[in-house]
Amino acid sequence: MNKHLFLIGMMGCGKSTLGALLARELRTPLLDLDADIERYEGRSIPAIFASAGDAGFRIAETAALRRACAGAPCIVATGGGIVTREENIALMRESGLVVFLCRPLEDIIAQVRQDTRPNLAGDKAERMRTLYAQREALYRRAAHLCFDNSAPQQQAARTLAALAPVREIMEK
Repeated sequence: MNKHLFLIGMMGCGKSTLGALLARELRTPLLDLDADIERYEGRSIPAIFASAGDAGFRIAETAALRRACAGAPCIVATGGGIVTREENIALMRESGLVVFLCRPLEDIIAQVRQDTRPNLAGDKAERMRTLYAQREALYRRAAHLCFDNSAPQQQAARTLAALAPVREIMEK
């Protein structure tokens, strides 16, 4: 594998879960960008949001993405807001294949826990609908490929691993 595979989409669309299954299926490393940010910053995502706000978190997120792009090729499970900065979209598109994981928004809303998501304060469902409305076009513009991730996770990982664009990136 000589390029990265970036998984993008709304929080709760399955980036981390599918990324882990896909990494096993393709026998390649997985980097969870949020976990990398927490390790590098020495504090949790909610703590970063509390002290630095969304703008401060986005700066840390871009720095983590730059580190990922400079590292060995792997599968990268990004945060839901990675597409809100144009430079992040450019970095991902230049460094590998970007896959937008699509899932019905109502399914995502039903499964996402509000207590671990600092940007979902207030009415969770309304906040997620607002975020999705703001980001959907960005996800689609950033992605080389949109993938329906509403199937059972094991099946979805096998399907995504079998897709020609993914195989081409992994085998080069």
